[in-house]
Amino acid sequence: MTTPFASRPGFVAGDRGVAAHYGNPLGEQRLLERGRAVVDLGLGIVTVTGPDRLSWLNSITSQLLSGLRPGASTETLVLDASGRVEHAARVVDDGETTWLLTEADDAAPLAAWLDSMRFMLRVEVTDRSADFVTLGRFAGAVGPADAVVEWLDPWSEVATGGWGYAALEAHPASDWTLRIAVVAPGTAAAIAASDVAAAGLLAYEALRIAAWRPSLSDVDERTIPHELDWLRSAVHLSKGCYRGQETVAKVHNLGHPPRRAVLLHLDGSDAVLPAPGTPVLLDEQEVGRLSASAVHHELGPIGLAVVKRSLDPAATLTLHTDDVVVTAAQQVIVPPGAGATANVPRLPRLGAVRRS
Repeated sequence: MTTPFASRPGFVAGDRGVAAHYGNPLGEQRLLERGRAVVDLGLGIVTVTGPDRLSWLNSITSQLLSGLRPGASTETLVLDASGRVEHAARVVDDGETTWLLTEADDAAPLAAWLDSMRFMLRVEVTDRSADFVTLGRFAGAVGPADAVVEWLDPWSEVATGGWGYAALEAHPASDWTLRIAVVAPGTAAAIAASDVAAAGLLAYEALRIAAWRPSLSDVDERTIPHELDWLRSAVHLSKGCYRGQETVAKVHNLGHPPRRAVLLHLDGSDAVLPAPGTPVLLDEQEVGRLSASAVHHELGPIGLAVVKRSLDPAATLTLHTDDVVVTAAQQVIVPPGAGATANVPRLPRLGAVRRS
């Protein structure tokens, strides 16, 4: 589907076909953060209908979904038998249909996997990505009155049954108020034609990284939820069994995740931003990989990376891109000793670092 915002002045298409920006990524970022703009997220949409939908989804994913109230929002993961992340979905139920919002390229694989797991249960799975538009906004922005459904991101606090690894008194997610409205194309077109300010994905991605908010785009073939602090919002630690649950419990209760997420403060002196997938090095030895990067309007160039658990949190790292060596300082998200038995002192939140 072509985004209705393509007619906006300055529109530059991104990877999902929606706007990367409209000519001023930092200005759009400020407007979006202050609740004065909307962003077309271009997400995939999978719906599940039928009387068994919630109990069925509860039995095969990481979150407690049985009894989910109409309008309530949560998040869940599909794990493999070894506890590695395969799919991630933002979940909201309207009383008749469960809506699963995922990344655009994961909608068809997620729908296919769910369909393969139906067996004799009374559920129907449909990929509705082509039928709707997903518009994101933050507190202060007025949402569409005729949204089909709206998802409120639970990332701002540790969900019931979850666990937060980040050792901070004030988590940067405390200011994260993302809402995603699922709207008909006509509604999206009317908003695009109005005077409502629009932001691109570059603006949204910078805010997501600054809030340490994990996404399926941060996942590789080895990722378990603990490494991204995803137990915070997408895993219920005391629900019944599901595929991968044994690994989730064992790593959390008896061990430590083998890798850990960090926020990287990147040196922007050469005006080069390393791309996702760039190796993260210590003394020219790879110790991790960059999963996301952006220029934040206050923090400057930043990125999310997953590194070895044993890596010294104080070590200065390097990334090579375009024949330029970019240095990076770590800010710990998941501590090296993360787990239920960890005794990690709570640290104050680091203030924003303004860069000239």
